[in-house]
Amino acid sequence: MLDSSVNDAVVTTRLDTVVNWARKNSLWPMPFGTACCAIEFMSVMASKYDLARFGAEAMRFSPRQSDMMLVLGTVTNKMAPVIRTIYAQMAEPKWVISVGVCASTGGMYRTYATLQGIDRVIPVDVYVPGCPPRPESMICGVMKLQEKIEKESLSMRKDHIARFYESLDRQRALEAEKGLTGHQAVHEMLLSAADNGVATIF
Repeated sequence: MLDSSVNDAVVTTRLDTVVNWARKNSLWPMPFGTACCAIEFMSVMASKYDLARFGAEAMRFSPRQSDMMLVLGTVTNKMAPVIRTIYAQMAEPKWVISVGVCASTGGMYRTYATLQGIDRVIPVDVYVPGCPPRPESMICGVMKLQEKIEKESLSMRKDHIARFYESLDRQRALEAEKGLTGHQAVHEMLLSAADNGVATIF
C-alpha cells in the first residue's frame, strides 16, 4: 500500500481565489470597434500576437456570449445609449477595456458630437493609451485586467455592476416620463451629473 498524507489530498484556498483564477483565464472578448483602434485589434487576435495565450481567444460579436468589451475607437454621443445597452446585455461578471485616446477621453475630437470618454456612461476597468495603441499595448491592457480580476472580491464586482443597472433604470424612467429618445435621456443625465459635480451617470 502506498504511503499518503493529508498534504497530497487536500488543498485549502479561498472561494474568491478559485473563482477569480477561472475568470481571469477564460475571458470572452467582444470588440466594439468604430475606428483605427479596431484595425490594430485585428492583429492582436491573429497568430503573431495570439491573444489565445491568455485564454481570451473565444471572440464573440454577441454581447450575450461575451464578458469583456473592448471599446476600440471614437464613440459619439448618439452611440452612448447603444453602448450602454450592449454593456447591459453582456454576460455577468463583465469588464470593459477602453482602448485608445478617443474612447478614453474623446481624443482630438473636442466637439459637441463626441463623447468625452466612455467612462461617463459605462464602467471602465482598464485604459489603454495610444492613438492607436500598438498590439503589445492592448495585450498589456488584458494582462492588467487579469491582475485586477485576480485581486477583486466577488461582492465587489457584483456591487460594481449593480450601480450601472440602477443608472439604466433611471434612464428608462426618464425616457418614459418625458418621451425622450435614449440619446436625449443620456444627454440629460450627463448634464444633471455635471450640475452636481459628478463626471459619470452611474
